[in-house]
Amino acid sequence: MILLDYKDRRPIYEQIVEKLSDLMVRGVLSENTPLPSVRSMAADLSINPNTVQRAYIELERQGYIYSLKGKGSFVAGMDQITRQKQADLLAAFDAVVEKASAAGIAEDALLNEVRKLYSAGSQQAAARTGSYSNGGNADDRIC
Repeated sequence: MILLDYKDRRPIYEQIVEKLSDLMVRGVLSENTPLPSVRSMAADLSINPNTVQRAYIELERQGYIYSLKGKGSFVAGMDQITRQKQADLLAAFDAVVEKASAAGIAEDALLNEVRKLYSAGSQQAAARTGSYSNGGNADDRIC
C-alpha cells in the first residue's frame, strides 16, 4: 500500500516514484506485474491523475517500468531495477563521504558508523520480512 505524506516537502509524484520503486526493489512488485491504471491509482489516493501520470513517466524514464500502448504499465526486469537503485544509492553515498571528509571526519570513524548502521539496517529488514507498511504483506494491493 502506498501512503502519501502531505507534510513532506517533496512533490506527491516524487513520493509515488520512491514508494513504487522501493516496492519493486523489495520484490513486493515482481517483474512484469501490471501497475494499476493511472485513473484507478489517482482515485485510490484521492489525487489528480496528472500526478500519477507524471510519476509513471518518471519511473519509466528511470527504467523501473515499461508501458505497452493500450495495455498499461508493467514492472521492468528486476536486474535492471536493482542495478539502477544501487547506482542511485552509491551516488548519494559518494556525496555523503565527500561531505564527511570535508567536515574532518576520520575514515575509521566513518567506516565504523557505516558498519553500525548497515548492521542495524539488516536487522530491521529481517524484522519486517514480507511486510511493507501497516502490517501489509506482499499480497496487498498497491493502493
